[in-house]
Amino acid sequence: MLIQTLKSLFLRDLKKLRDEISLYRLEENIWIVENSISNSAGNLCLHLIGNLQTYIGAEIGKTGYIRDRPAEFSLKDIPRSILLDKIDDTMAVVTNALDFLSEDQLDELYPILVFEEKTTTAYFLIHLTTHLTYHLGQINYHRRLLDQC
Repeated sequence: MLIQTLKSLFLRDLKKLRDEISLYRLEENIWIVENSISNSAGNLCLHLIGNLQTYIGAEIGKTGYIRDRPAEFSLKDIPRSILLDKIDDTMAVVTNALDFLSEDQLDELYPILVFEEKTTTAYFLIHLTTHLTYHLGQINYHRRLLDQC
């Protein structure tokens, strides 16, 4: 039951991420960084993709994805169409990985030490949903504030 709930939340918010990136009136505004805003929507999008592709795709789904976290924040001006393709790919990876996860595995320790102490896989997946939602809110705010043409 929890796996289906997690899958539903990840897909809901990844679809919303796709919508937010699509809603920018001017594509170049996806990459604006201004005043006290330290990350563009594009970089936050890349960060979310890298995060989910790593912790769900590579670790749970065994996709072989290799993360370049610094690039998530340093790359600029990637076309919107490529960001949308990466979001679509991430939706598929998350779905496939969670489809092969059992309820029993949720109670096991997540194999990578991410925090100060090991957590269960369930705890870590719930953390990943809140991380996605947190940055999704930042992207929504960024779009409404800086895409006012």
